[in-house]
Amino acid sequence: MVEVRHGVTVADPYRWLEDGASPETTAWSAGQERYLRASIDAFPGREAIHQRLRSLFSIGTLTPPVPRRGRYFYEKRTGTQEQPVLYVRDGRSGADRVLLDPGAATKDGACALDWHYPSRDGSLVAYGLSEGGSEKSTLRVRDVTSGTDLPDTIPFTRACSLEWSPDASGFFYTRYPEPGAGSAEAENYDRRVFFHRLGSPWRDDVLVFAPKAPEDWPNVHLSPDGRFLAVSVSRGFTRTDVYLQDLTRGGPFVTVVEGEDATFGVDLRNDRLFLHTNLGATRFRLLAASPEDPARENWREILPEGDDVLEGAGVVGTSLLALRLRDASSRLVLHDLEGRIVREIALPALGTVAGITGEEDGDEAFFGFSSYTFPPAVYRVALPEGETEPWQRVEADVDATAFTTRLVHYPSRDGTRVSMFLVHQKDRKSDGAGPALLTGYGGFAVSHTPAFGRSLLLFLERGGLYAVAHLRGGGEYGEDWHRAGMLGHKQNTFDDFLAAAEFLVAEGHAAKDRLAIMGGSNGGLLVGAALTQRPDLFRAVVCQVPLLDMLRYPLFRIARLWIPEYGDPEDAAAFAWLRAYSPYHRVVDETAYPAVLLTAGESDSRVDPMHARKMAARLQAATSSDRPVLLRQATRAGHGQGKPVSKLLEEWTDVWSFLCAELRASPR
Repeated sequence: MVEVRHGVTVADPYRWLEDGASPETTAWSAGQERYLRASIDAFPGREAIHQRLRSLFSIGTLTPPVPRRGRYFYEKRTGTQEQPVLYVRDGRSGADRVLLDPGAATKDGACALDWHYPSRDGSLVAYGLSEGGSEKSTLRVRDVTSGTDLPDTIPFTRACSLEWSPDASGFFYTRYPEPGAGSAEAENYDRRVFFHRLGSPWRDDVLVFAPKAPEDWPNVHLSPDGRFLAVSVSRGFTRTDVYLQDLTRGGPFVTVVEGEDATFGVDLRNDRLFLHTNLGATRFRLLAASPEDPARENWREILPEGDDVLEGAGVVGTSLLALRLRDASSRLVLHDLEGRIVREIALPALGTVAGITGEEDGDEAFFGFSSYTFPPAVYRVALPEGETEPWQRVEADVDATAFTTRLVHYPSRDGTRVSMFLVHQKDRKSDGAGPALLTGYGGFAVSHTPAFGRSLLLFLERGGLYAVAHLRGGGEYGEDWHRAGMLGHKQNTFDDFLAAAEFLVAEGHAAKDRLAIMGGSNGGLLVGAALTQRPDLFRAVVCQVPLLDMLRYPLFRIARLWIPEYGDPEDAAAFAWLRAYSPYHRVVDETAYPAVLLTAGESDSRVDPMHARKMAARLQAATSSDRPVLLRQATRAGHGQGKPVSKLLEEWTDVWSFLCAELRASPR
């Protein structure tokens, strides 16, 4: 198909592959599956890879507990369990018991616990389940003592934000319109805030707040005493509006902030409204105001902007735990509520703090920690002194001392200094002889910090080097860093990534024929752009659940939400920059492309699998090399969230078989 857009002729020969349900696409996909299996099953050492990954995936997962009046709620997965299980511990030293095991709900383990919210008294838990990786949650309520569900069931609650009333008689929550009610795209847009009283039909729930545009994203925040309700509304990824209502007085919402080109995170207490913002502070600061009079002239600065990025701040009792980011690694600092430093919390290694939990009047807080070769662990902080002790950790037969993680810097194309983590065995030589894998993300202000990689250990054990570049577009160095890699500046992200690859080659970390790149989602766009702009620089590419047709992306799934990040191809200026890098449109016939493995999930409710299908077809027709272009489409799987361990095992066996074969990475 050929069409003219903004005066430019655009070829789209594989548009027919956008219809995933058509007989033609179904037949084509079946052929791709046969080609994939014939190619990948024959890779040498595949069975050894499968067996090692089976052992590595038995290393479990763990989240920090949410304390609620003597009960502790947390998720954990162990051994061969398909999904994390929700546990409750009765008392600080009590026994743990299973409250909800979503993996037992289906034969293939593809039912996932998307989120859960315990009531403030710990008697009830609202939770969401979805199937097949769709993330399309249905809300239910479980009685913690009996372990049984109440009759209340609410559909259309994907990525729900929820706040319980103090007496646990109901909750404020977000959901989408019932399909057929209003827009034909209701399941993807028009998220609204409702109040549900337990025992009442969900269709009778009171509409509390409706955003101004269908693409707006509201979240709810309730003061512990139930008096004040705040709604923060994300409008794209660079703006948040905040509204506040006094529920005891009634009346309309009061505007706290609206129309500012800045983001705001909200933590609402009985007597304070805390605002975590980049307004006037590209590396963020923390403000506070009285919810009774939250006008801007009454805002006070509690934590000023510093050299490190202030990722967030958790208020627990009379303490404030500030999570900071220094060169893409976490720091945790304890303050009092006026911002005075009490102490810095010592962390086990260079790594990532994930999740700070505690009660509004509590004397303890919890946080999770992990790093590339440091399995997940949870620590307890006694407040207000800040003494820290282990709470629980994931058992793993991993010798973290055998590996090293170090930070390096390199210049990008325009001279910008970019940082990158290098992870490898301590005795690895930089002589260009070993395999290397480069990854990144560079979008949506997401920070690519050290996270435990179960399957990554297989590559490291085989002498591989894992490189993580902190690209413009991410959040590692604040909002200016983010904006330098979005909209018309997106090419900076790709330049940073290509410069990272050139640095690895120049410094002897890998030769071009032993260097691969990998990325997913926005990171899939990243490696797709790198593949089409510099096909000579890599031996292999793994492109997971990607965006690749940037001229039609807003037409599918929830992608209109990303227009503020990428731009709207209906706008002539945005069309020009999108067309300049759109990977699908950058493929050139008779080009020697590297080996490529594209992956997609048929149930992906974020990125339509049509991107991977169209790119696979285009590359297969265009490449002049003898290296494979493969497409892996998973059934009953989505963007990655909620994927059962058995599916992860099969997927990563394919991925690492592909990479190890192309990079000649054998057991040492």
